[in-house]
Amino acid sequence: MLISFEDFQANLSEVKGQIEAACRAAGRDPSSVQLLPVTKNHPVDVARYAWEAGLRAVGENRVQEALGKMGDVDPELRWELIGPLQSNKAKKVAESFHRVQTVERAKIAKALDRYAGEAGRCLSVLLQVNAGRDPAKSGVELEEAPALLEAALGCPNLRVDGLMTIAPLSDDPEVARRTFASLRECRDSLSDSFGVELAELSMGMSGDMKEAISEGSTMVRVGTALYGQRNYAG
Repeated sequence: MLISFEDFQANLSEVKGQIEAACRAAGRDPSSVQLLPVTKNHPVDVARYAWEAGLRAVGENRVQEALGKMGDVDPELRWELIGPLQSNKAKKVAESFHRVQTVERAKIAKALDRYAGEAGRCLSVLLQVNAGRDPAKSGVELEEAPALLEAALGCPNLRVDGLMTIAPLSDDPEVARRTFASLRECRDSLSDSFGVELAELSMGMSGDMKEAISEGSTMVRVGTALYGQRNYAG
């Protein structure tokens, strides 16, 4: 069932309030944390909601689902891939998405680099790190992050903006907090070693925004808290 725009606005106000409260508790400026609405498994209308509410980017997990929606929204809306990417879809992604948050292999980085170059684009990417060491989650291991960053920095048509992670599922908020702290420490180490900024830390979702913001997140990816349960399959 599609949520109404009015209900979305109410949810958005609530989420923004949570972000602001978490920033205050962490001594941070709320403007330092971007909200990325996740439109996966919802009709294209919810992407339009985000645009109408002043949000300028949305996140999608599935390449084909996103491609099917892109033509039905304002062309200035930015699309970020936050789900796994297979090599055979790298060309379409490099041509159509504004950023890929899930680069976890040098092979993927090189494929995106090739196709972005052919399209005359410089594609923004984040490197996905399995900072929580969760076998159920994607991402390069912490120890392998330097080699992945080195490979990505060697791709002239990619711009590495930072890192992304997904915390393990747990009822203990400290599990998420430790995961996010590990990603921040990984970023700081990589920045020092390679002399690059890596400003973006994409971490935190509907259930662990507070912990992510306390550990330095610059972007929280929120779907359920904005749009409700994902029960649309189209």
